Amino acid sequence: MIDLFLVGIGMGNPDHLTAQAVGALQSADLILIPEKGDEKSDLADLRTVICEKLLSPVPKIARFRLPVRDPKESSYLKRVTDWHEKIALQWRDEILKNRPNGGRIALMIWGDPSLYDSSLRIANRLIAEEQHVKINVVPGLTSVQLLTAAHKIPLNTLAEPVMIMTGRNLRDGGWPDAVKTAVIMLDGDCSFDQLDGKDFTIWWGAFLGMPEQILAAGPLHKCCEEIKSIRANARAQHGWIMDSYLLRKNPDELQN
Repeated sequence: MIDLFLVGIGMGNPDHLTAQAVGALQSADLILIPEKGDEKSDLADLRTVICEKLLSPVPKIARFRLPVRDPKESSYLKRVTDWHEKIALQWRDEILKNRPNGGRIALMIWGDPSLYDSSLRIANRLIAEEQHVKINVVPGLTSVQLLTAAHKIPLNTLAEPVMIMTGRNLRDGGWPDAVKTAVIMLDGDCSFDQLDGKDFTIWWGAFLGMPEQILAAGPLHKCCEEIKSIRANARAQHGWIMDSYLLRKNPDELQN
C-alpha cells in the first residue's frame, strides 16, 4: 500500500510549514524531491534545507530528474497532459525502486496542492497505474496569501469577488468583464503590459516570504516597465523566478 502525502510548503521558507506539514514529512518512509535541471537546482536544494532544518532524523530522500514537456507538441493541453503522464510514471518508478513494499511517501508542493498545481492530477494518474494508492493532502500557504500579507492589503474590496487566473488567461482573453480584482499567477510574459495601465493598480511580488523577496506596487502605467526590468534582472540572477501579482481596476474617477 502506498500512502502518498502531498505537502504544501509555501514558497520554500521553513517558517511557512504548518505543524501538520512537518508531521507528515517526519513520519514519511520516503521523501521524493524532483530536480528541474542545473538552472533550477535551488528549488530542489530548498526542499532539502527544509528537511534538514525541521526533521530529526531526516527520512530517506530520493532526488530524481523531472521529465520535461515536449516542445514539438503544438497543443498546449496535450503537451501538458502528456507531461503529467510522464511524471506519474516517474513517481511510480521512484517509489518502486526505493520502497518496493510501499509505505508513506511524501512530496513537497510549492504553495498549496489545490491552487494552480498539478500534483493532484498527477497523483490520480498514479492511482490509475497502481490500485493500492491513498492520497493525502496537507494544505500550505499560497502565494496569494503571501502576496497580500507582504503588501499589507486585503485581497478583496468591500462585498466584491476576486478572480484567480493565469498569465495565459489574461493574455488570451483580456481583462474579464465585471471583475474588479484579479490575482494572476504563472505569468512568465508579464501579460499585464497589454492592459491600459491607467485603469489599474498593481501589487507585484517575487520570492514571497523569502530573504530574496522583491515587491513593487502602484499605478500600472507607472510601474509596468519597472516591474518588467526588476523581474528580468532577478530571473537572470537566480536562473528562475516565482512571482505573482494582484491587479485591481481603478474606480472610474481615478481612470482619467
